[in-house]
Amino acid sequence: MRSIGGYLELQLSKGEEFYPSLLKLNTGRNAFEYILRVRRYQLVHVPYYTCEVMLEPLRRLGISFQYYTIDEHMDPVLDFEVGPTECLLYTNYFGLKQETVIRLSTQFKNLIIDNSQAFFSPPQEGVDTFYSCRKFFGVPDGAYLQMDSPIRLKLEKDVSFERFSHLIKSIDLGIESGYEDFINNNVQLSNNPVRRMSALSQKILSGIDYKTCRYRRNSNFMYLHDFLEAYNDYAFDASVVNGPMIYPLLSSSPNLRDKLLDKQIYVASYWPNVLEWTTKMMYEHYLTSHLIALPIDHRYTHADMKRILNILKTTL
Repeated sequence: MRSIGGYLELQLSKGEEFYPSLLKLNTGRNAFEYILRVRRYQLVHVPYYTCEVMLEPLRRLGISFQYYTIDEHMDPVLDFEVGPTECLLYTNYFGLKQETVIRLSTQFKNLIIDNSQAFFSPPQEGVDTFYSCRKFFGVPDGAYLQMDSPIRLKLEKDVSFERFSHLIKSIDLGIESGYEDFINNNVQLSNNPVRRMSALSQKILSGIDYKTCRYRRNSNFMYLHDFLEAYNDYAFDASVVNGPMIYPLLSSSPNLRDKLLDKQIYVASYWPNVLEWTTKMMYEHYLTSHLIALPIDHRYTHADMKRILNILKTTL
């Protein structure tokens, strides 16, 4: 029975999640494992250009995998066959590759789409697709999974209050003060069992203004793109942006990342492990070394984007 009385708890806005009908799990990599456990694939074709945590479920389940390369458009180089007991894992990079996702969904029956970087990109009908909420919103865990299968795994619900401190500290003390806790949270999520989404994350995700978040991402993205398109070595169709994760600036200009960091512009690296998996002659190696992931999320305005551009203008 629900308790009545006692102290007042944290009050959060009540609304609806963005994907209320999808399966609610604790992490993106565990959503990937959920698919693998149900589909029982014997081999997975994995892009070189991906986060190393995607290998955790494969190794835990003892499933073989093979790397494949991507081209300068970040499309898969399909110089291999996908057998009946195999599948192709493809990442919707930065939320800019939805057209490729649609094309692949017509080519392959055994397809898994990693939308961890593409929260606002809708899943294709009948295509196993997963999302990672932590990449887009301030939650300690959370993932969504579309999977067209009558099989459902019985799972315990995750508990995430002990992984919440970095989010609270960022409000009271600033983003830098919570960074160590953020790293510790990532470590705790490593090899975490597949569970249902925590009540805390689901509560937070039910109170987000998704319309405003998507609008702000699109607006900030285009503000940067209007200037940076002429300097960007990565060409893409900006007319179809839909709440992208970051603005991907690919440039051979030296020290861009360091200059941004010196001015407290924190840019993520995607992904250091790729340098170990590839040679310097491979495009994925160049991407990892030279792609600058500029923040464009809902926390920021055009004034913040202008600050970023003012720093880049001195180098590009």
